[in-house]
Amino acid sequence: MPAPASVRVVVVTWNGAHLLPDCLDSLRAQTVADELEVLVVDNASSDGTTELLAERYPDVHVVRAPRNLGFAGGAALGCRGFGGDWVALLNNDAAFAPDAVERLRAAATAPGAEDVGAVTARLLLSEPDGGAPRRVNSTGNVVTRAGTGADRDWLAPVGQESTDPDVFGFCGGAALLRRRALEEVGGFDPELFLYYEDTDLSWKLRAAGWRVVYAADAVAVHRHAASSDAASPLFRYQNTRNSLTVFTRHAPAWVVTASAARQLAGLLRAAARSGPRDPLVRARWRGLRDWALRLPRTLAERRAVWTGARVPRAEVARYLRGG
Repeated sequence: MPAPASVRVVVVTWNGAHLLPDCLDSLRAQTVADELEVLVVDNASSDGTTELLAERYPDVHVVRAPRNLGFAGGAALGCRGFGGDWVALLNNDAAFAPDAVERLRAAATAPGAEDVGAVTARLLLSEPDGGAPRRVNSTGNVVTRAGTGADRDWLAPVGQESTDPDVFGFCGGAALLRRRALEEVGGFDPELFLYYEDTDLSWKLRAAGWRVVYAADAVAVHRHAASSDAASPLFRYQNTRNSLTVFTRHAPAWVVTASAARQLAGLLRAAARSGPRDPLVRARWRGLRDWALRLPRTLAERRAVWTGARVPRAEVARYLRGG
């Protein structure tokens, strides 16, 4: 019998058959490919994804969700039931360099890295002409005092990005997670669906005493927003609701207040500019409404995370940057 895989690579996809070959071929080319279990979570795609995987990637494990669970739900499903040490995440519109998984694991197993819960990769933006990447997508996630999350070094020229391995959170587009840490903090929250699920999990890891580090030599290239539309009502709704929910769970109270005020002001400005029936304005309103409706539950989750946390909220809040 073959030895169980040390690393499970989870790829979440929804109607991304046109994106999967580059992603999965990059996993087949890994220097540690014989130690990987590649698992695709198919969020009820209807574009031929099932046939593609069966015909071209019979070696890939596939979990088919009964409906679209979003990235958060798909990642949670993909992490379930694995007994190995590491779970890697790779967006379906991204590709790892051949040694990326090896480099990520090296950062997580280096001397003194026993408390590393996640390693985030150097994620570069692909160029439309197929040339060498010139801009950075992410060197990890940061959080701000205005109540927003963002990619560190977004759009920085390649070669001018941060080198500090200490970063608040990992980017879910290309990262390695310690399975034991995931299980300890409860993993991804499926309810977040899209956006801020990695920020939420990073906060939970830090509250439990796990560190997040950046591995500059672990590279992935990303076709940004190829699998989602950042200008859509779906994005606006999820971004509004989830940013407020995640910051309410974890941030100091004054940051939560600032975030809610900023979102409300943004709604009013958008309504004045585009009218209250504009789809993006309505999406903002629904996001604010649904955050408010679940507020009692979010506050209970806040107490559960931070009561008895190994690291005080105020210490983790030192990672908050200026708005």
